[in-house]
Amino acid sequence: MTIHVNQQEAEQRFSELFSQVLKGEEIIISTQGQEMARIIPSIKPSKPRVPGIDKGRLVVPDDFDDPLPEDILESFYGQG
Repeated sequence: MTIHVNQQEAEQRFSELFSQVLKGEEIIISTQGQEMARIIPSIKPSKPRVPGIDKGRLVVPDDFDDPLPEDILESFYGQG
């Protein structure tokens, strides 16, 4: 939801408007009917995590933690 206020109202209600921004709202401040500033949350509220939502979508191979082949190890350490 977007809240529209004029400059004077924004100054008078800053604490209240700031609280609204923290809840995810957007504030638009206008001067003489022209939009001059927009205050938005810098971090969007995250959705609650749902345990097991991706169950069965990823298969870990049996050799996942086996040592890497020598040629790949050498490329990591610049020996080849």
